[in-house]
Amino acid sequence: MRKKFSGFEEELEVTHTKGSGPGGQNRNKRMTGVRVRHLPTGITVLATERRSQAQNLSAALERLSEKIESFFHKDLPRHATKPTRGSKVEKKKAKQGRSKIKKMRQRPGDSDW
Repeated sequence: MRKKFSGFEEELEVTHTKGSGPGGQNRNKRMTGVRVRHLPTGITVLATERRSQAQNLSAALERLSEKIESFFHKDLPRHATKPTRGSKVEKKKAKQGRSKIKKMRQRPGDSDW
């Protein structure tokens, strides 16, 4: 039976393993676990949570595609933005208000310091 791996099947190595844990005799006896390895990057994923080999294969391929995407994803550099005119005005008013409060802390007649 030939499976489709969405265009990059020659870059994948698929092996089947026995599962363990809950799931009954089918999971413990049969080769339902799937390990998929992406040969160019060396990324490996393992799916054994389901009792069906086909379900585990689709889960492993989905997981692998997410890992490959995050492997090649690069964040764009952030650029500094110019402050808006309104934010400059608000900043200036706040600064003037703080200045008035600080001037009120002085003793009367000490403004010559």
